[in-house]
Amino acid sequence: MKRPLPESVYVHIPFCRRRCYYCDFPISVLGDKLDTNKSGSVNQYVDFLCQEIKLTPSYGVPLKTVFFGGGTPSLLPIKSLEKVLKSLEQKFDFSNNVEISLEVDPGTFTLEKLSDYQKIGVNRLSLGVQSFDDILLEKCGRFHRIKEIEKAINYLEKVEFDNFSLDLISGLPYQSLEQWTYSLEKAVEINPKHISCYDLVLEPVTAFGKQYKPGQFPLPSDNQTAKMYKMAQEILTKAGYEHYEISNYAKPNYQCLHNLVYWENKPYYGLGMGAASYTNNQRFTRPKTRKDYYAWIQNIERAGYYIDSPQLTKIDILLETLMLGMRLKKGIKLSELYRQFSTENIETIYQVLLPYFSKKLVVFKDQYYQPITEQPKLENIDTINLSDPDGFLVSNMILSSLFKVLDTI
Repeated sequence: MKRPLPESVYVHIPFCRRRCYYCDFPISVLGDKLDTNKSGSVNQYVDFLCQEIKLTPSYGVPLKTVFFGGGTPSLLPIKSLEKVLKSLEQKFDFSNNVEISLEVDPGTFTLEKLSDYQKIGVNRLSLGVQSFDDILLEKCGRFHRIKEIEKAINYLEKVEFDNFSLDLISGLPYQSLEQWTYSLEKAVEINPKHISCYDLVLEPVTAFGKQYKPGQFPLPSDNQTAKMYKMAQEILTKAGYEHYEISNYAKPNYQCLHNLVYWENKPYYGLGMGAASYTNNQRFTRPKTRKDYYAWIQNIERAGYYIDSPQLTKIDILLETLMLGMRLKKGIKLSELYRQFSTENIETIYQVLLPYFSKKLVVFKDQYYQPITEQPKLENIDTINLSDPDGFLVSNMILSSLFKVLDTI
């Protein structure tokens, strides 16, 4: 089956004022007081980024989504952000309704800067709130506090920036269910179009990863984090948000189009230090330090653009399709699997999932998108998805069962 062409691009902006205690992303710490308008490091990075854009082969399809992640992209001066956007548009072209998203942190933008975002085409913001509790923010190493959050929301209202998302984190050290509930209720009160709720993941190289062990005090227990997950689902769906992905909620018609590209396992460009791309049936991650990234750009200038990465196998693509697609509430259509993979593969998936279906952790739906209550025949199933919230809570266990069997085929 012919693979679709990339219509999306992720752009990594690595600069942060400080490194949060849970963060293992490829970033460059600038300090709290640096004026990025006068930063030689920032200007140099933007120049190399624009050079990578120029060197990247285009597949000739206009971009439908652009996502600036980080790091803290809102530390980038407007002129630098505009320069990158112009380079992208010149290289790839933009579709008429292109979604241009930017991750921003409270305390890193002014009212004027917010207005400038709108002028240069940014039409979606992701605000990294994380918590509405100053003590928890301090314990996470975050730069901002509640007063900066309130000021940021006030700015958004003043310029009528309607399409924005709030990011929250559960499972933090010393975080109680009451604190988590309060953050959820504050988020609902603000009424953004989109809310992301991420459970803390302890990465070994982070400050938290070195200091704490999963499930042990001061981290919440597994039982407590499960309650936090269910609390988010209950409060946010009751407030009119659709739980469309394991960690994401949106008002009708405000799902993050860019992130849907990942979950639907579609190709995309990745640009910048540490950015991952998925094009031409290859996944490739760029060097994770500025020095190595710059050297890599210089090498491809001399030798021509290349991605030194093996082609994904059929089973790799199947496993990734399952891993990503099962994160979505709409799940995976079997017709899509039949187009790409063998009947044997799909029969195996069906057999592995049957025990979870009987436990109501997996949902089978018919061609009318109605849940099937009795054990169905494979040919009567149109869609497979995880139940909400119980199936989502044990998604890793279900996927591990699938991988264990499919990996041996």
